[in-house]
Amino acid sequence: MEPNFSGGDYLVVDEVSYKFRNPERGEVIVLHNPTNDTEFFIKRIVGLPGEELIIRDGHVFVDGELIKEEYLPREVSIKGEYYFNLNDGEYFVMGDNRLQSFDSRSWGPLGRSDIVGTVRVRFWPLNEFEIYKVET
Repeated sequence: MEPNFSGGDYLVVDEVSYKFRNPERGEVIVLHNPTNDTEFFIKRIVGLPGEELIIRDGHVFVDGELIKEEYLPREVSIKGEYYFNLNDGEYFVMGDNRLQSFDSRSWGPLGRSDIVGTVRVRFWPLNEFEIYKVET
C-alpha cells in the first residue's frame, strides 16, 4: 500500500461498521490473505459486488466507465489486461503500489467474509497521524 501506508504503521481498524453497511469503493480495508488465513493484508476496494471490472493500460474501468483514483500518487502502467465479473458478496481489491501488489489480480475476487474491517486512524508514526473519512 505504499506510498499511502508503510510497514510499521499503527492503525485503528473498525471491525463493526461493516455489520451495518457494505464496504464502498475507495475504502482501505484489512483482510485475511485468501491464500493463508493466518496473514492479514491492507488493500483498497476497487470493485463492488455485481460489477464488471476491466483493468487496461493502468486504468480501471467499472461497468465500462473509467474510475478516478485520486489516492494513487501517479499513473501506473500495469502490464496485461484483467477482466472480472463480480458476483454477490465479491469485492475486487488492489494495493496502491500497483506494480508490486499481491492482490485480487493474483487470487481473484475477495469474499465478503475475508474482510476484517476498514481503516479509521493511523496513529503511528506520529508525524503521519491521519483520520480517515467515515462515510454515511
